[in-house]
Amino acid sequence: MKENLTYSYRNIWKVAYPILISLVMEQMIGLTDTAFLGRVGEVELGASAIAIVYYMVLFMIGFGFSIGAQIIIGRRNGEGNFKDTGKIFWNGLYFVLGLSGILIFLSEAFSPWLMKFMVSSEAIYDAALSYVRWRLPGMVFAFITAMFRAFYVGTTQTRTLTLNSVVMVLSNVIFNWILIFGHCGLPALGITGAAIGSSLAELVSLIFFVIYTKIACDKSKYGLDKPDRPQAAVLKSMMPTCSWTMIQHTISVMTWFIFFLFIEHLGERALAISNITRGASGLIWVVLQAFSSTCSTLVSNIIGEGHQDKVMSLIKRILKLSYGIVSVMILLFCLFPEAIAHIYTDIPDLVAASVPALIVMSSSYLLNVGGQVFFLAVSGTGSTKTAFRLELVALAVYMVYCYVIIGYIKADVAICWTAEHVYAGMLLLCSWLYMRSGRWKNRQI
Repeated sequence: MKENLTYSYRNIWKVAYPILISLVMEQMIGLTDTAFLGRVGEVELGASAIAIVYYMVLFMIGFGFSIGAQIIIGRRNGEGNFKDTGKIFWNGLYFVLGLSGILIFLSEAFSPWLMKFMVSSEAIYDAALSYVRWRLPGMVFAFITAMFRAFYVGTTQTRTLTLNSVVMVLSNVIFNWILIFGHCGLPALGITGAAIGSSLAELVSLIFFVIYTKIACDKSKYGLDKPDRPQAAVLKSMMPTCSWTMIQHTISVMTWFIFFLFIEHLGERALAISNITRGASGLIWVVLQAFSSTCSTLVSNIIGEGHQDKVMSLIKRILKLSYGIVSVMILLFCLFPEAIAHIYTDIPDLVAASVPALIVMSSSYLLNVGGQVFFLAVSGTGSTKTAFRLELVALAVYMVYCYVIIGYIKADVAICWTAEHVYAGMLLLCSWLYMRSGRWKNRQI
């Protein structure tokens, strides 16, 4: 990577915007599920909130591993050790394949008991369990796809993500339209159709990556021309970085899942409002994650190049770009909350009831931008164990706040969403202090 690619606003954007487009497209999958199910009924809409986040807890175990692999691939790419990026990819792929099989088995065995223990509404329990059971087979495809994404982001070949995501979203829309509502001679499957449709879309995404890599990637340069044999030494060298990103991402989403369980005990309407708010939050979140992921990748690459002294200036530039775009989105959300809510449901009183929560959620991004960019910068330095500890502090404060506000006080759902401000503020403070300390310098991965 050339130095100007690392530091100029224009070239930061060249890396970030394909990631942004891909994340927007991937977010459309959740939006499609929520929007379609919001037209089936409130029970299905509420159940999808529990089921989707439950699935994401399991998915993040493998995705978190791929993020660690992405950081290592970025470091090797910056060092010019291109063949080693392929070794990381192949050994990571073998690991997530085995992991997906274990997680599917455990979930099938324990999901009914867990759902019965956590969910109070029988209707939501039945719908959520149906979604999870039909969504789990897609985890195999999703884990493999995550490793392809780690390779392309780590080597800054991000344009392929855009094409892949467009194909994936179009597939999901078509499959969901057919299976949820019962078109093309098939029965209407409701929430089960949403799960099957999303799993099929994951398969289409994987097929695209395989074909694209065969046709367009310099396979010889990166060691992708033939599968590398599993190497215990390579996987062992990856684990100090990948294990912490795996734990950190899983716990982060698990806490999000617990938030929805708290909300579920406030009633089906509160859960439906929160699902709409979660879906709308994703529209801003993808922009932030594009720049945060870019920050992590570029930090890893430039440290590999030996430019540790440029890391903080890189972060500042990414922060300016992130705040510039996210601030506009926050303004639009606050000016037109009804229009945003109407994307997810056509029930008039549910739209009106969602407005306060949407505004509260939007304002949390004034803190979330700084928190996520600095936090992903910490991970990009290879300090993944430290990143885990920092997030653990933020999550502990977040959970205490949720317990008091939601579990004890049982506040209005809009007030409950101020938990996002607490989490983001703590993450920003912890991550900024660590990066400012300079303790991440000279870390080897």
